[in-house]
Amino acid sequence: MLAITVKSNDERHLGVTAEELAGLVGRIGAGADSFLVVQRIPDLPDVYIQVCHQDGGDYTLEHRDGSAARHFEVRVAGPDAVAAAMTGWARQEPGWGDGLAWEPLDFGPTEPVPAPVLEAEERRQLEEQLRLTLACGYTDRARLAEQAEEYLVSAERRPLSRAQAEQLADRLWLERVGVQSGWIGETDPERLARAFTALEETGITAREDFACCRSCGEAEIGAVGEPEARGFVYFHSQCTESAAAGRGLSLLYGGFDGSSATTTAVGREVVAALTAVGLPTLWSGDPSDAIEIRPLLWRRRLVG
Repeated sequence: MLAITVKSNDERHLGVTAEELAGLVGRIGAGADSFLVVQRIPDLPDVYIQVCHQDGGDYTLEHRDGSAARHFEVRVAGPDAVAAAMTGWARQEPGWGDGLAWEPLDFGPTEPVPAPVLEAEERRQLEEQLRLTLACGYTDRARLAEQAEEYLVSAERRPLSRAQAEQLADRLWLERVGVQSGWIGETDPERLARAFTALEETGITAREDFACCRSCGEAEIGAVGEPEARGFVYFHSQCTESAAAGRGLSLLYGGFDGSSATTTAVGREVVAALTAVGLPTLWSGDPSDAIEIRPLLWRRRLVG
């Protein structure tokens, strides 16, 4: 797998192989399917490679290396050369772009972004909330910037512009990326994801960071899984925040037939799946009680 995300129109592909990337490049050019944007995992500000193609024309390949001043473009005749360059970029191979006649793109002068005018307590609250969102691990740079822009908004005041919000979000994003670079091996959230994948394969709809609360989760979980699913397990965003704050994780579960017997059976399967991946569980066996994962070290790697 390549450590990249690939975006095309409304699709998003995570961790594709070189062969899959070549296939995605080869299919663009028909109708609205005309471009791909490739970003690293984790996403880094102003670092990406992208291609645009319409039937009958060359491929326009671009890459940006940290800023608008380091944005380059080249015309390429066929998809094979594009896929080879993108794969080399994804693997960070030395000289991956050699042999292509790159030209710098001139975006003109950029206006400096003024520092936001915030009270000390406002800044503390804003950065604390954004760091919690980053610790939860389910956001991306665009959504983090949107949260930064909207968090302090009132009827009388919008203290951060979009550019200021993006600058703040990128600074805190890179701070978190630096922290996670020191994590070695599989993390507890990755073990949890393996358990949820296993449960999906046995007919239990399993969703991470699903919905904003229990009421919404219970109302929506039935619509997101396979029609033949027997039951479900999930945790909502408030549960995620609790885990990120070091208080463990609560899992909510049940059977789609509404019976206590099915809910209890699903609970046992969930506990077994968690135990199989090495996660500790606390559960009374009562179908009305949540399944708790404690102790839990919540280190979910950002993707973007």
